Order: sequence, then C-alpha cells, then structure tokens
Amino acid sequence: MLQGTGSDVGKSVLVAGLCRALSHRGLKVLPFKPQNMSNNAAVTPEGGEIGRAQALQALAARAPLHVDMNPVLLKPQADRTSQLVVHGQVRGTLGSANFREARRTLLPEVMASYRRLEDRCDLVVVEGAGSPAEINLRAGDIANMGFAREAGVPVVLVGDIDRGGVIAAVAGTRAVIDPEDAAMIRGFLINKFRGDPALFADGYAAIARLSGWRGYGVMPWASAVGRLPSEDAVVLERGLGGGSGKLLVACPILPRIANFDDLDPLRQESGVEVAMIPPGTPIPSEAALIVLPGSKATRADMAFLRAEGWDIDVLAHRRRGGLILGICGGYQMLGRSIADPLGIEGAPGEIAGLGLLDVTTVLGTRKALREVAGTALGAELAGYEMHMGVTRRGDAAPFAMLGGDRPDGAVDASGKVMGTYCHGLLASTGLRAELLARLGGNSDGLDHHAGVDAALDELAADMERHLDIDGLLALTEYRG
Repeated sequence: MLQGTGSDVGKSVLVAGLCRALSHRGLKVLPFKPQNMSNNAAVTPEGGEIGRAQALQALAARAPLHVDMNPVLLKPQADRTSQLVVHGQVRGTLGSANFREARRTLLPEVMASYRRLEDRCDLVVVEGAGSPAEINLRAGDIANMGFAREAGVPVVLVGDIDRGGVIAAVAGTRAVIDPEDAAMIRGFLINKFRGDPALFADGYAAIARLSGWRGYGVMPWASAVGRLPSEDAVVLERGLGGGSGKLLVACPILPRIANFDDLDPLRQESGVEVAMIPPGTPIPSEAALIVLPGSKATRADMAFLRAEGWDIDVLAHRRRGGLILGICGGYQMLGRSIADPLGIEGAPGEIAGLGLLDVTTVLGTRKALREVAGTALGAELAGYEMHMGVTRRGDAAPFAMLGGDRPDGAVDASGKVMGTYCHGLLASTGLRAELLARLGGNSDGLDHHAGVDAALDELAADMERHLDIDGLLALTEYRG
C-alpha cells in the first residue's frame, strides 16, 4: 500500500506505474483504493462508478474496470455534503455530522471488495488517501491505517520533494502517528525529484536515520505524467495549457467541476491551448471555443457562473459567432432551466440556465451510468454517461445519435452551441478533428488512448530504473 505525507504527492500515478511495471513482469495485478473523494469518476462495464484514478490504474494493470477497485467514493456537493457511492451505486449523502460514524459501518464492505480482488490476482496494489499524519481523522479511518491494519497490508510512505520539507514530512509522520500504525510502514520513497539524485544522498540518509525506515528509491520528475489523466482538482490551481498562436479553448473552473479530464485530448493537440479560467478572471474574448464542464452541483455552479459574470462572457462569445460546448452539467446550464424538486443537490428549487439551447432539465434520484458509442458531427464517438436528471429537448436537434437510434444532447440552429451528456467524447480522434476543423484548425490525428498507454509504459520504465521494485515485491506475500 502506498500512502503519502500529504495530498497530491503522486500516489495515484505511482500506483498506476507500479501496476504497469508488475504487469510487464508477468504478474496479474489489480489496483485498489478503499475510499476516494473526487468528482472525477469513470463508469465500469457493469454500470457502476469508481474514481478516475482507479480507472487509469486498471488500464495500467491491463484489467477491466470493476467497482471493487474503489468500493467507497465520496463526491463533494455544494452544501458541505458528499454523495456517497458504495460499490458503484449512489447510497445517499453524508455531511460533516455523520461522516465519521458512517465510515465505521463501511469497513466490512471495503474489506469484502479487497478480499474479492485478492482472490482474482497475484497482487493487489493499494492507494491511500491524503495522509496518515492527519491524526485528527484516524478514528474510524478506512482510507489509510484503518484499512492497512485490518487487512495486514505493508505500507510504503511517499514523500513529495518538489513541494519542499520532505525530510520533515516523512520523519514527522513517524513522530505523530500511533506506534502500531507506524509499525505498518516498512519504508519510504521520494517522488518528483528534479536534478541529480546524488545531490539528495545526505537527505535520503537523514530520512532513513530519523524515521527508522528503509528507502525504496528516489523517483525523478517524470515527463510521462503530463500525458496522463489528472485525478485531483489540485492541478487546476496551476493552470493548464500554454503557448501562443494556437486555438484557445477556455473552460471556467467551477467550484464543483467534475470529470475535467474530458479536456485532456485537446491539451495534447499541438495547435491548441487549453486555458482553465479561475474565479475572478474573465473568459478571454479571443477564445475560439468555450467548454462548460461537468458539475457535481449544477444549480450551485450555474449560480456561481452568473455571480462571476461568466454568463455575460459566454453570451458575448455566442454573439461573436464563437463555438460553445457543454458537457453533462455544462449541457444542462446551456438550457432554459434546471429544476431540483426533490432537493438532490441541496434545497429544492429551480434556476434559469443560459437559454442558449431549447432544453429543460429536471434532476431526479435515478443516476444514468453507462458506456456509450454513436456518431456526432459526422464522426464516430465513444464515451460514457454519468448524470442525475432528465433533459428534454424542445425544437433543438440532437447533438449525437447513440446506439444507432438514441438521441443525445442538443445543438442550436446555427450549429455553434452544442450540449451532450457524453463524457470522454473528445478522445474520439475523428470527432475531435471535426470539432477543430469547425474552429479553423487542424488535429494532429493522434490516438489519445494509445498515447496514454505509451505514457504508462514510459512511467513504468522510469520506475524500474529508479525504484527498488524487487524490494517492494519482497514486502508482499507474493513469492512467484
């Protein structure tokens, strides 16, 4: 099990790379994360949902997605609650008042998933959440040491040297956690090192001396990581895209933005710059395309969009003849209204949309979770649906036809405003090329999925070079 000295130290990516490296060695390996908190999710073949990071890890392990890989998923909403997803299906909401108690009741279900995975493979690689040093969250924990001790899984602690203070972070973790928890940690590894690792030799030795744990290597900053889907919204704070003289695609960062990896295929295009627009910043008037992304709380994010004045920017973009694409919650926002009579996302109510598409949405208790395929913009598409609510079209034409005869989404009469429930559609090479052509640009024609797979191979090779994979294997029950 890889746990971290904090969030965003690279646990998810390292688990993915380890899964691919062990798969190269001929092992049947599966990923597992007991509890995840993320609005980035993926649909499994059986119609459930798991964290997007576990979907990437499953790809790395060359294994089909399964809800057992992430039995508990918390999806933050607008009113300080989280939607609780257990074994891929919605099981209500949790707030701060009942969160800790609910976790205790979920440990048996977490363990059942883990044991099922154990029975199906040679080795399970587990990812923790946050940090075991957050001792205020230790009671009832199922994500880090609570799980590790229940399952008897050896832990390796990951420290992020790029953020600074890694010696204190690793040694300090040993100092603050319970001795029985500390006994589960068998070693550490350092991630995101820039420069010559020899320069950190004294620091590496100091960590080993102060913590009493052995090191399993120093992982350099890996360029392949930039070609992998990002799990956490932390990356949005750093901005995405870059360069000049390119087609500009602008996407506002909404408070409950979800599945923002939908934009990754555009980021890989050499002629495209993707700009994530933070609050307090207008949407650039030079944008060729505005993407309204998915949202875990559409009404609240619609209100936020208006409060930021982004609605004015979107409408001005439309008047200038610019293209607009709304995905899932963003599609709902493009319509006339979003009603929530049952209070699915908070207090019952209704909010006006942008009115750019002749559609209306009513949120409900049923969640659509399915993989989809069809055609849009004259090209083939493949993706997945993940939404609560029914959207009805008025006079607008559908954006796509799925499964041959099922309409999806809507497009206005000008063809400039498009909305769809299909996440992942921009990974479809032909559709992406057609969209860029309508913007006056060209696509590189790259296969996005093949690119991700190649990046995983590169990451695994880097890990084999810089980490003691044999030593990590020796910690486990696997004996070949």
